[in-house]
Amino acid sequence: MLKEKAVASLGQPSLLMPAWIQSALAANDRLKLYLTLLQSAAQRASTPDTPTGPWEKGLARTELQDAPWARELVGGAYCDDDLLILPHLENLLEALSNDLTTMARPLCDTGQPSASALTVRRDHWLQQLHALADDEGLRHAALTELTHGDRQRGDSLHLLVMDLHRQINALSSELATEDIDGAHAWQVQDDDRPLIRAFMRGLHRTAALKFLHPGLDTAVTRNGQRLLIQNDIGTNDVHVLVIAVQDSTISLTYSDLHPGRFGFFRQMLEDMGFAWQVFDPRVSDGLNAGKPYLVGQARLEAQDSAQLQTGLDNVASRIVFVIDWNRARKRLQHFVSKARAIELLTQAARNDWGHMAWLLAGADHLVYNAMQAVDSEAFHVGDRLDDVLGEAAASAYLLELLRISSMLLRQQQPVSLVADEARLLLARVLRQRTFEFDLLAEHAAFTHALAEGLCDALENPGDAAQTQAQVLRAKNWERQADHLLMDARQRAERRPRWLPVVDCLAQADDVADALEEATFMHSLTLIHPAPGLPTEVRAALCQLAATTLSAIQDLVKAIEIARQVSQRADGPDSELFLQTLWRMLRAERQCDDLFRQARTTMVKSLRSAPVDLMLANDLAATLEKATDKLLRVGYALRQMVFNKTGMSA
Repeated sequence: MLKEKAVASLGQPSLLMPAWIQSALAANDRLKLYLTLLQSAAQRASTPDTPTGPWEKGLARTELQDAPWARELVGGAYCDDDLLILPHLENLLEALSNDLTTMARPLCDTGQPSASALTVRRDHWLQQLHALADDEGLRHAALTELTHGDRQRGDSLHLLVMDLHRQINALSSELATEDIDGAHAWQVQDDDRPLIRAFMRGLHRTAALKFLHPGLDTAVTRNGQRLLIQNDIGTNDVHVLVIAVQDSTISLTYSDLHPGRFGFFRQMLEDMGFAWQVFDPRVSDGLNAGKPYLVGQARLEAQDSAQLQTGLDNVASRIVFVIDWNRARKRLQHFVSKARAIELLTQAARNDWGHMAWLLAGADHLVYNAMQAVDSEAFHVGDRLDDVLGEAAASAYLLELLRISSMLLRQQQPVSLVADEARLLLARVLRQRTFEFDLLAEHAAFTHALAEGLCDALENPGDAAQTQAQVLRAKNWERQADHLLMDARQRAERRPRWLPVVDCLAQADDVADALEEATFMHSLTLIHPAPGLPTEVRAALCQLAATTLSAIQDLVKAIEIARQVSQRADGPDSELFLQTLWRMLRAERQCDDLFRQARTTMVKSLRSAPVDLMLANDLAATLEKATDKLLRVGYALRQMVFNKTGMSA
């Protein structure tokens, strides 16, 4: 962990002293173990029959159990005349140098008045260790200088470690730390305590949502006029949050290696009134493997003490939601888009559900298992949830699963219960799914737009530029409608249950094609030097187009009603659905009559203009064809609804 480096990079060194002291004490333990290993290695080399002793407990206590060189140091030592040959000597010397630097830091790097002599001794031994790295082994004199504990024989590394340990213990006792509602605080004033308690109150309100994940440890101190609060968000070395409170201003500095999570936290604070300044990506030695990470500062100007405490409470309550955020976002993206995944995490945070419970319950495996258990026909391996259910239904399912996971695990219910709930919830969603109607409704919306555009063009012919824009717009809508049909056909290749949807959309697509073609034909009647169609002909065509538009409006209504049709067919929605389809049938018959009337008008008005007569007749015939296809859409939709209700058509 390199949190102390991250905090230092954010410009708050006074927060580091407790962490430095803790690190120094751990370094002391390692240094003493190294010196003991060195002495044992020398004894083993001079007397090979000497038992090496068990080192496992010592290595584990100092967290060196994963350092193989330390295990091999004693067993592989031997003497070459006066030279002690040690395996991994370079590793030992490097470890001694690093831990000596760490141990001396709280005293020698903070300007302690009593540390000048210790600093000189530290620098001397760092130079000595560096010089020894050029030798093949350790001479007896060098070994003695490192390990002896007799002050009459002069200084040694061992004596320096002992003196540093004594001074660090004294410094630790002078720090006068205290616990304020769980915050590790030192050198704070009485006026700071209400602010610290406000921060901890918000932290405790949502801290349970991290479950067993590490993080949320809080350190607080005063630095001059500022109260400084640092929260250890998680396990990443650059994921750090430092808050400075001065007078009525909260200034929060936040660093993160994930841009998405940075934006998520930024938005949460902006919603609470904070203003942000985001800096250029930063690179710091020893942090995030040398890769860039993001740093930003948020500020809140409070009007009074109550608002100041509320601001600290609010900020603290949001910290838990960035723990493992990126892992949750990646898991959710197995089922919905990235944008939807971020929306789900945002909603879960606003509702104080979080995402850690969902991760603990199995995350993507939880959903995949539910998909296979509920309907192996509907779902295939690798299917995205939004492909099967639709984006809205898939998002609603995942959001409810985030809520259920949080609620049950906070009640200490078993994970198996969450899995059962996931299956039951998905089964209900599948019974109620209307994704096929989403596709039909979207296609009907494009068809409606085409019919409206044609009516407007017939009623208000524009100039050449306006006419061309109408044609291009109609072509674009028709292509988008085509894509919906292609989508349904791809689904039907894997799932036969989509075949009725394909049939319905194929008929509807013929309607869209006819309307787009009619729009193009109308544009031909306005090509210069043609004066356009006579008023009486346009009026007849307008009436035909308006009746077609009315029928399409009924189609839109019928699709929306079909969503609501229940398992039984005797409800009011079913009756309304059938009435709407009947109006579509009547519209088709009306258009047959209107087509004949329009042709009669055309013959009378365009007898001497054969080109216009041909175009007008083709336009009217195309509109009449659209209503014929529209009737077939109605019958296909009727069959879909009857199948859904389990009734025979």
